[in-house]
Amino acid sequence: MVTLARRAMGTRFELVLYGAREAFLRAAGEEALEEIERLEAQLSLYRPESDVSDLNRRAAFAPVPVDPRLFALLAHAKRLSEETEGAFDITVAPLMRCWGFVGGSGQMPSPEAIAEARARVGMQHVRLDAEHFTVRFDREGVMLDFGAIGKGYAIERAVDLLRENGVTSALLHGGTSTVYGLGVPPDADAWTVAIQRPFDTEEGHYLTQVKLRDAALSVSAPHGKWFQSGGRRYGHVIDPRTGYPASRSLLAALVCESATDSDALSTALLTLGEPFLPALCARPGTQGALLAIEEESGEMHVLSQGLG
Repeated sequence: MVTLARRAMGTRFELVLYGAREAFLRAAGEEALEEIERLEAQLSLYRPESDVSDLNRRAAFAPVPVDPRLFALLAHAKRLSEETEGAFDITVAPLMRCWGFVGGSGQMPSPEAIAEARARVGMQHVRLDAEHFTVRFDREGVMLDFGAIGKGYAIERAVDLLRENGVTSALLHGGTSTVYGLGVPPDADAWTVAIQRPFDTEEGHYLTQVKLRDAALSVSAPHGKWFQSGGRRYGHVIDPRTGYPASRSLLAALVCESATDSDALSTALLTLGEPFLPALCARPGTQGALLAIEEESGEMHVLSQGLG
C-alpha cells in the first residue's frame, strides 16, 4: 500500500494505492497528484496567472483562445447548466463576491447589490466557438468560477491517469467534496465511505455509508462556509437563479460514474431539492442520491434513492 497527499484547490487531496510494486504505485500516484496541481493552476479563480483569471479579464472584450481540454470542460459545464435549468452555473462568481464568499466568510448584501450581480450571471452570457476553441462573454463583469466542478474534474483526470498507468485499486479524495473508488481494495468488494451528518463534527456521527466501485461520491453542503444574520443561516452555495443561498437543504450527496458530474450535480441537487431527485436518479451514470432537508420544526429529514 502507498499513501500520498498534496494540498491543492484549497483542500487536501489524499490518495491510497494498492498493488505489488510500491515504486510503480508511488510514481503513478505522484503523476496523478501533479495533474491536480496543474489543473489548479489553470482553473483557479484566485491565481492571477490562471487561464480562468485570464478569461475573466479579457473575454468581455474579445474572443479568447483556450486549451481544447478546458474548452471541453466549459462545453460540458454549459450542458450541465442547461440540464439543471441554471441551478448549476459556473458564472456564479459575481454572486459569490456579492455575498462575501470569495476570500471571506460571508456578509449580508443589499437587494440592489444582488440584482446587479444577477445581471452578470448565466451561461447565456458565455459564447463558445467550437471551431476556433475560443470563449467570449457578451457583457462586462461576467466571471467564471469552477468551485462547484473543479475538484471533481481534477479527480476524474487524476483517475484517468492512474488507469492509463495500470493502477487497478486506489481511493482518491479531495477534502470532503469528492471521493473516487477505483476498482476495489484488498479483501473487500467495494470502498466504503461514510457521509458525515451536516453541522456535526463528532466522530462516528454519520448519515450513512456508501460503497464505491469505479464510481465517485460527491457531497455538497452549506456548512463549509456560512454566516448568521437575523436569526438565519446563510451558506456559500448560491442559487444562481434567485441570487440567494440555497435554503432548507442541509446536505446533498450523489454517486456517479463521473466525478465531474457528481461534483456539479450534487450542488444542483442541494439547490433544487426534492423535486430534482427522480430525474437525477434516472440519469445515465447515476447510481444513487441522498438529500437531507431541514423541516420547519428544525428537525432533519433524509431522502435517499439508491444510497444507505
